[in-house]
Amino acid sequence: MAAANEKLAESLSTLRGLSNNGQRRVLKTSEIGRTDRERLTKAGFLKEIMNGWLMISRSEERSGDSTSWYTSYWEFCQRYLNERFGANWVLSPESSIPLLAGNMNVPSQIVVQAPDANNRSITLPHGASLFAYRTNLPKSTGSEIANLRIYPTIEAICDVAPNFWSTNRTDLVALLGSLRDRSAILKVLLEGGKTAAAGRIAGAYRVLGKPAIADEIVDTMKRADHQVREEDPFQGPVYITLGPGRAVAPVVTRVRLMWAQMREAVIAAFPADPSKVEDIDAYISAVNERYISDAYHSLSIEGYSVSEELIERVKSGKWSPETDDGDRKQTDAMAAKGYQLAFAEVVKSVKRVLDGTDAAMVAEEDHLKWYRAMFEPSVIAGLLKPERLAGYRQHFIFIRNSEHSPTAWESLPDAMEAFFECSHAEKDPRVRAVLGHFVFTFIHPLPDGNGRTGRFLMNVMLAEGGYPWTIIPVDRRNEYMQALELASVKGDITPFAAFVADCTRLEPPPPRRLRVGEVQAEATGATAGPRL
Repeated sequence: MAAANEKLAESLSTLRGLSNNGQRRVLKTSEIGRTDRERLTKAGFLKEIMNGWLMISRSEERSGDSTSWYTSYWEFCQRYLNERFGANWVLSPESSIPLLAGNMNVPSQIVVQAPDANNRSITLPHGASLFAYRTNLPKSTGSEIANLRIYPTIEAICDVAPNFWSTNRTDLVALLGSLRDRSAILKVLLEGGKTAAAGRIAGAYRVLGKPAIADEIVDTMKRADHQVREEDPFQGPVYITLGPGRAVAPVVTRVRLMWAQMREAVIAAFPADPSKVEDIDAYISAVNERYISDAYHSLSIEGYSVSEELIERVKSGKWSPETDDGDRKQTDAMAAKGYQLAFAEVVKSVKRVLDGTDAAMVAEEDHLKWYRAMFEPSVIAGLLKPERLAGYRQHFIFIRNSEHSPTAWESLPDAMEAFFECSHAEKDPRVRAVLGHFVFTFIHPLPDGNGRTGRFLMNVMLAEGGYPWTIIPVDRRNEYMQALELASVKGDITPFAAFVADCTRLEPPPPRRLRVGEVQAEATGATAGPRL
């Protein structure tokens, strides 16, 4: 008789085949036999989404962990809707506009339109739901994003509910900033006699600094005998204008808008005024003295099991993957060595800033140096392929337990260009530091190490303002992650800005000491949480 582990291995082999070697994460219950299904569910490799539908999960996920759901969400929606409605469905304007604007965050509710819908909502994991609205489809169903049928862009802007303009203004501003052909807008408005929509769109363009387009919409509708009452649909501050330049990708406007609308809140939550560092040598010496504490806390936040002893061993040169097989195989040791190399590069960057080079320029020129140093040991040891050092990722990525979905890899060049444009234009070191860290991790441009790089970037910017090298303590990890999540999903930067400001005032925290009866964990490569 086969042992339990052999049976589980057989079931896992079946699951691997059904997942197409990891290309699928969602299965119908009928696709997998009952014995395999029950065995894999008990072991934590499968979780139920709803009756008849399953998602592949990680066995080490704890109760309440949302990672599997957030990474499976869009695939589930696409497969479930195709199964239920065939090709006769489309996401509503309100559910389409965020996707059209490059916002892949998991919504609390997604609304689908279909002639065969029943006007009922189905409950999904982690408080999400799907509402099927019975109505005719638009003449054209537009394009597909993440294999989802999307409402046509212009029609979505014209048909979206009036209150959506104020509740989701960032998505609409980003989308309006990407449109090149206003004739297409007028065609839809004129064909449908959409006077109310024309008033909202004209008002939006006027608020966004495009009065000529606003006038053209109103005048053209009047010439077709449609009376238009222009209004400001945003019903609140927008912070930026689209300016006289050409249309840009939605992600560019999104980054610019986030920066503009968050900067005043950062200054309000970070009252300590910047100053100039007079004794550069003393500052650099203080940064180097904080290395062990910084490495311990930063790597522990990422989930690495890295002890103070391991960090000291790496620092002293006693760690040697070239001659020691144990060192060569230790993922955590690789992370510690990579952090040491990256930290040394960041110290050089800080020195450049203190010598007078603009911190935004230094960050733009050096951030990929930090990243490559961070993962060089893992590449040399054969744990990572050399192409990992190329730079920005070439694949989609998820953040564990986060509703936020980072920028699509195809949009990274535009996003990073806008990020550094904002950083260069900003002159307040506090804003550069807080938004530098936040927006960088919001975009998540790197295959790995985004959190570590974001914290390095934050400290380079803080140095320009005369603030000390600042360590995020691992025992405040939950507070740190929750503040980043709130900024990413709700747009509220105040808690994160206040958190960073508080950390700048604290003495460097020591590596955590062992509790009574506790044994120091070995640096084995096991992880205990997400890697930013």
